[in-house]
Amino acid sequence: MTRGAGSTWWVLSAATLVAALVARAHVAVAQVAPERGAAALGSTLAGIGTTGRVLTVAAHPDDEDTPIIAWLARGRHVETAYLSLTRGDGGQNLIGNELGEALGAIRTQELLSARRIDGGTQYFTRAYDFGFSKHAEETYTHWPKDSILGDVVRVVRAFRPHVMVAFFSGTPRDGHGHHQVSGLLAREAYDLAGDTVRFPVKDFGLPWTPLKFYRSARQAPDSATLRVNTGEHNALLGRSWYEIAAESRSQHKSQGFGVLQRKGVIWGYLAREAARRGPADPRAERSLFDGVDTTWAALRSAVPAPAQAALDSALTAVAAARAMYRAEDPAPVVPRLADALRHVRAARSVWRNGPGLLIAGRPGAPSSLSRRSPDEAPPAVWDALTTTIERTEQALVLAAGVVVEATAPRATFPVRESVKVAVNDSLPVTVTVFNRGAAPVRLRNASVAGLGLRPGETGDLTIAPDSAAVLNRWAVAYASNSPWWRAYGRKQQDWFQAPIDARNEAQQQAQRATLVEARLEIAGQSVSVSAPVVYRYADPIKGDQQVPVSAVPGITVNLASAMEYIRAGVPVERLVPVRLQSSYPHEAKVTVRLELPEGLKADSTERERTLGPDGSAIVTFRVRGVVKEGQLQLVAMALHDGTMSTNGSYLISYDHIASMRLYGGSGMYLSAVKVALPPRARVGYIKGVGDTGLEALEQLDIAVEKIEPAMLSATDLSRFTTIVVGPRAYESSEVLVRQNARLLDYANRGGTLVVQYGAQNMNALASVLPYPLQWAPRAARVTMEDAPVTVLRPTHPLLTTPNRIGATDWAGWVQERSTYMPSVIDKRYTSLLRMNDPEEPANDGALLVAPVGKGRYVYVTLALFRQLPAGVPGAARLLANLVSGVPVVQ
Repeated sequence: MTRGAGSTWWVLSAATLVAALVARAHVAVAQVAPERGAAALGSTLAGIGTTGRVLTVAAHPDDEDTPIIAWLARGRHVETAYLSLTRGDGGQNLIGNELGEALGAIRTQELLSARRIDGGTQYFTRAYDFGFSKHAEETYTHWPKDSILGDVVRVVRAFRPHVMVAFFSGTPRDGHGHHQVSGLLAREAYDLAGDTVRFPVKDFGLPWTPLKFYRSARQAPDSATLRVNTGEHNALLGRSWYEIAAESRSQHKSQGFGVLQRKGVIWGYLAREAARRGPADPRAERSLFDGVDTTWAALRSAVPAPAQAALDSALTAVAAARAMYRAEDPAPVVPRLADALRHVRAARSVWRNGPGLLIAGRPGAPSSLSRRSPDEAPPAVWDALTTTIERTEQALVLAAGVVVEATAPRATFPVRESVKVAVNDSLPVTVTVFNRGAAPVRLRNASVAGLGLRPGETGDLTIAPDSAAVLNRWAVAYASNSPWWRAYGRKQQDWFQAPIDARNEAQQQAQRATLVEARLEIAGQSVSVSAPVVYRYADPIKGDQQVPVSAVPGITVNLASAMEYIRAGVPVERLVPVRLQSSYPHEAKVTVRLELPEGLKADSTERERTLGPDGSAIVTFRVRGVVKEGQLQLVAMALHDGTMSTNGSYLISYDHIASMRLYGGSGMYLSAVKVALPPRARVGYIKGVGDTGLEALEQLDIAVEKIEPAMLSATDLSRFTTIVVGPRAYESSEVLVRQNARLLDYANRGGTLVVQYGAQNMNALASVLPYPLQWAPRAARVTMEDAPVTVLRPTHPLLTTPNRIGATDWAGWVQERSTYMPSVIDKRYTSLLRMNDPEEPANDGALLVAPVGKGRYVYVTLALFRQLPAGVPGAARLLANLVSGVPVVQ
């Protein structure tokens, strides 16, 4: 619902994802290196034959130690993965209003952006980030330990690391229950991944026993048994691993984790906790792999005798390729790499099958694990050979100068001159294979989404140097870029019910993408190169933009939001705009209607619209009536061609991540609240981070006006009875900090200034406060949403006018009560509430009020930014009181 027809909630920004893939044979989507050409080839050549694997483990996106990951993956060419227990759904959002699962989708893509830069691979468990937790015991009340431990074991068995690194200690000093649990589960998985009694093969995959276990010592360098220089400079790239890691770390933009790309020696610290190989004294180690042989020699001794000669020949060819490598002329290495590839493939071909893989739960896959047969390779040997083959294939494609592009004339997102792609729609795809090398390349065929040649076509073409071959294909658009893990819902709200599947996140998303696979022959060796099918256009500001093609439902129906407040027991009148969107390339006649809760009636039962190709329309209903207190539901439905659509679609689009859509029902929850309104209130609102307070005031029929920080000096503030500053607004706006004197002057002259919480760096922003407050290094939080609340001043106007706040107003809160509460409070503030989590000292910093001249200053650390989007009734009533502008009580 909206209060007027001029709302622009339906405007969606253009997608700006640039899809740049480095070719990698037999892999749908490869990790994208930040370099290309000669630098990429040199780095890939250096990594051929390195077979070590390291799995790192922590709790959230942004918990990973990116310098260690970059040093391992890019610097030492070690296959390195990061397992995040959660997708970060319970965090805060500095770049938009998305919270919960929508924020988890953003942070998932931020992790993938980070891994493309630092070279790692990304995994997740099914744990849902339910919010801040203070200790492991509390976390285990939300996450079933055995289930999440089983997920970690699956990843260990699927990735098969030689070494594991936990980024947290598994002790209370980790400061977050999720962090502590990640440290505990990492160690348990290290101990138990080889136990086939507790974790049967049919459910968890073939057993695997990691050889060494470390913990990050970045917070306690004195405890380190090993240190590495992550600031080591690489002349080929012109950067250090730490600089690359800082770029990777800065992808966590929703959490405000941009960091400097510092140069010079920068140490990373690790402490060995357990080992099955290596020196008895951890401090005698010189490497993570001390005692663990991951060399060609170990690989040779593990393959059958008939294959050892082939492996020797491969080693000789790789050495020759490295010796011949010249950045300005890579062509001479092509025959050597092709020779190496032929011999390594021959060495692996002595086994008919690789080790059994966990595919249970994958659509269309068997429901159990494939069994090992005598012809299956030992897992470690198969991994080493496969990694060597993949890197040799990648180097061969780079050296040959082959690039594959696939473009379509339509896209999913609303970009210039594009038409969306409906589910099961077919569209032409142009596949172009460029040969920018020095020798001919053979294009055997190219297929899109499993579709090969059409009748009469031929794909067996020779591509001369400095030329290209073009093939026309057709694709059926069935892939959706919706977060795949949301499709199955959550159990008890605390963990996702996605099918059990231990593939990494890039593989999961590639399976659901529309891809082209070109089958090539280079110097006599066959390789496959995959690339996404994209719609390509030039943005006047951003330049070359490439939007991956994916499908959306033919007709989608969107309401303004998923939840809105409405006043109960009084006559209400609202406009309900319904946005219809067609993805068809032809006209579509659509009938839209509303299904309203008891007490509300619309001005018409249904409306008809004819949507043009890729057309949209806003159909606005006027709704009147009186509703009872409680949670109600309003649903919009669209009928087209005999089919009823109740699908809603929400676009998430930011420049630093892949765009995606969230799908859900086209319904809206109405939180009907009995709330008295402050008389003659007029509120000025300065929006904060992840802030829906202004919209909540509008929905409660309180007059409110948005104030931009840059306009404070030119705005007549005296016309407002109250000014509200949203959560973390001072952190996100330097202009607001500079203009804060205007706000304090407004309060001095008799106004009410309400400031919602700032994060822990509020100590650095002490100048914005009228009187001192101090925050501990680990600021106090009340994370139990049902923690008891003690009212210290029951008769204070903020708790009585115009709504008397009682026990029922503290019911039904979500995720947390209060966050970042001050630990030292100046005596000029009056504390109105006291609360704490179990077994912790009481804190009086949730709601503070102080006289300032003729007016008053209110500081609120209550987590209203979570309660208002959830429609918590008590939060709405309290918000009405906060903006009431009642006289100051000394």
